[in-house]
Amino acid sequence: MLSAAFTVFTLLATIAPSWSQQIADPPTLASLYSLTTSTSIPFPTATLSNSDAQSFIVSGWSLSKGKIQQGASNIAFVADPFPNKPAPTSTTNSTGPVLQVTYPAGQFGSETSGLQLYSLWNTSDNSGFQSMLVTYEVAFDSDFNFVKGGKLPGLRGGPDPDGCSGGSAANGSNCFSTRLMWRKEAAGEVYAYIPTPNNMCSNSNFKCNDDGFGTSIDRGSFSFAAGQWNRVSLIVRLNQPLTTANGEVVLYYNNVKALDEQILQYRSSSDITIGGLWLSTFFGGGDSSWAPSSDVHAYFRNFELFGSSAPSNLTGQQVSAASRHTNIVFSTSAWGAAAVALAVAALGSLL
Repeated sequence: MLSAAFTVFTLLATIAPSWSQQIADPPTLASLYSLTTSTSIPFPTATLSNSDAQSFIVSGWSLSKGKIQQGASNIAFVADPFPNKPAPTSTTNSTGPVLQVTYPAGQFGSETSGLQLYSLWNTSDNSGFQSMLVTYEVAFDSDFNFVKGGKLPGLRGGPDPDGCSGGSAANGSNCFSTRLMWRKEAAGEVYAYIPTPNNMCSNSNFKCNDDGFGTSIDRGSFSFAAGQWNRVSLIVRLNQPLTTANGEVVLYYNNVKALDEQILQYRSSSDITIGGLWLSTFFGGGDSSWAPSSDVHAYFRNFELFGSSAPSNLTGQQVSAASRHTNIVFSTSAWGAAAVALAVAALGSLL
């Protein structure tokens, strides 16, 4: 028995050289990445109808341009639909109203499906954040049809608050965005509008587009579960120097590391810092084949942000010309996350 357990620990040591960083809750991640400033998005103490939900968000969420960008009619604060199904790694279950977002039948894209808003968070001296963690919980209806894919909240930054979405490309000085996406059968990824230098698109962990749309990062490295709460924690560390591709994106799913990419260039201009939470969620995709056939809902709660004015300190390549092309994806991060999960399960069966 002990010999078998030792074998499992040896496997873990092989696939996860830094075990403490493979499983971590959001406060632990904030400490690991020296993100010493934090804030949370306020939620009401009682359920709110659509009109009251709009008023609550506009008055208390520090919105860009003072308004909900799109989908204001698709929201309400409702009772927790899954009070007995917390995220698998949670030690406690939150109570209180949650944000319900409706995705209407037959609709796709940010203009008619879901919700889009930008909640700004500034440093105390207005110097701008250069590293940030956003963490939240998301749940989907038990019969949620993921169809071909859709967007989920993440982070954005830069002087252009409207670009880096919908085919408006990132050029290194206008903006960047890093959202999550679900794909077919609930496969997860980070979906980023960022420059793609140093032949990055030949790396099988990245799936690039030729038409100005975003880059899929480590597609399938985790999968969402419907009918329960899912915890996601997304870390962005901007590249520094500006001519070095040492930016980082990290994603933990239910407190287990799913991906970590460290060769990114978010910016070529110091005008780009991280602006805050981009609550952008909708089906799509650019045509009706992405749309749900009936009204469906996602639910959100426990939005927290942790930040630092320090950028990435990783070693990286000097930036060369950008290269964009579509390629076949094979995610080494997915293999790593799966191996960790299997090892944990094996250990549990032995003890």
